[in-house]
Amino acid sequence: MSEKQTIDIEDRMDRWRFVCPRGHRSWEPTNHHFWCAQCARRRDVDGVFYELVDRKTGEEFERSEIALVTPAGPYDRDLDRRGSV
Repeated sequence: MSEKQTIDIEDRMDRWRFVCPRGHRSWEPTNHHFWCAQCARRRDVDGVFYELVDRKTGEEFERSEIALVTPAGPYDRDLDRRGSV
């Protein structure tokens, strides 16, 4: 398995670099997926999604390919301990 893409969810540059599949920066992580506030406001779109897009490279990263970090440590410490998402 390749190394995970690390995203500091409290770093402004990381939050602006990675977007939901529709290009919004208003995403939030959950244990098994992501949620986008802007997408959720639309009637025809579900706010839940499973990959982030790197606006710098255009590459998509599935939730399992991303390591989220905060100043307090890994966001999904329990998920990493289980070894899967």
